[in-house]
Formats: sequence, structure tokens, C-alpha cells
Amino acid sequence: MTTNSTPFALRLEWARSRFDDGDFSAAVALLRELVEESESETSEHLHGTADLRLMLARAYFGSAQLGRAETLLRALAEESPDDGYVHLLLGRTLQRQRRYTDAQRHLALAEVLGDYERPAAYGGVSVATR
Repeated sequence: MTTNSTPFALRLEWARSRFDDGDFSAAVALLRELVEESESETSEHLHGTADLRLMLARAYFGSAQLGRAETLLRALAEESPDDGYVHLLLGRTLQRQRRYTDAQRHLALAEVLGDYERPAAYGGVSVATR
């Protein structure tokens, strides 16, 4: 049975199970194919590709493909600038690349949007308490 003959929903469930099991490399391969397929056709599978692309970015992050995660997350942040979780994940991705200054803006946005609270150990004043 080839991948193209397998129903989209079944392949998505398989990708999610790989992701949930922590097999991020396998999830990346499956999700990348699903994203490409969804973007190439007028897909009814999801409300667009944002959910799939976010899961793909998370899989990139989990498998330490940080450059790919950053590229995808920057596109998602541009499309949905009010999505705090996207900014949080982008900030964390930049931190893992030791780009702390670049990460600060996105982590601050995530905090303002309510999806992140700066740990006290990081020092400084929390945006929420200013």
C-alpha cells in the first residue's frame, strides 16, 4: 500500500502517534508529506495548513532541526502575529540555537499574549507585572 492511496486522516493519525511517542524524525517525514499535499490542493482536511505546519514545526524542534523549525515558525508568526504559542516556540527555538537576544522579543510577545510566564530565575521584570 503506497502512502498516496492511504487516506489523509489515517496518515495524520499515524504522524500524530509518532509525534506523541517522541519519534520526532518519523513524525517530520510524515507531516512534511501531509503539509505538501495539503498546500498543493484545496484541502478540506483541516482549517488550512496552520495546524499541520505548527505540528511540523514542533516535530522539527523535537528532532533538533532548529533551522527548519525557525523558518516555519517565522512564517507562522507572520501569518498569525497574535498567536502566543507560535512566539513561545520560536523564542525557545532561538534559545536552543544560543541566539538569546533574538529570542527575547518572541518570548516577550508570548508573555504579553498570555502563553508564557518568564521564570523568576531568569531575572528581570516580568512584562505582566510592569
